[in-house]
Amino acid sequence: MSDEDELEELRRRKLLALQQKLTEEQRQEQLQQQLELQKQALLRKILTPEARQRLTNLKMVRPDFTDQLELQLIQLAQAGKLPIPLSDEQLKQLLIQLQTHKRETKIRRI
Repeated sequence: MSDEDELEELRRRKLLALQQKLTEEQRQEQLQQQLELQKQALLRKILTPEARQRLTNLKMVRPDFTDQLELQLIQLAQAGKLPIPLSDEQLKQLLIQLQTHKRETKIRRI
């Protein structure tokens, strides 16, 4: 086997590996999009339009917190522990309760 043949074989393997990686990434992205669509469909059933709008506004400011909150809302609704549909006022009360459980950080200067 000549050096050119070996080089061509290496290129072919590298190209195949890159194609497989790209295919896997695309599959993961599609799966992620599908899960997000399912989550949004469930939230449409659980929340009133006003409550969904509040959640959307909150997501712009605190996306990590909102993602976690959405999952908790879905779990609570599936367990039957939330009134369906959850109104904006009820969502506000829930958010206030979550904020009171948040530990307050105090900085003291010595």
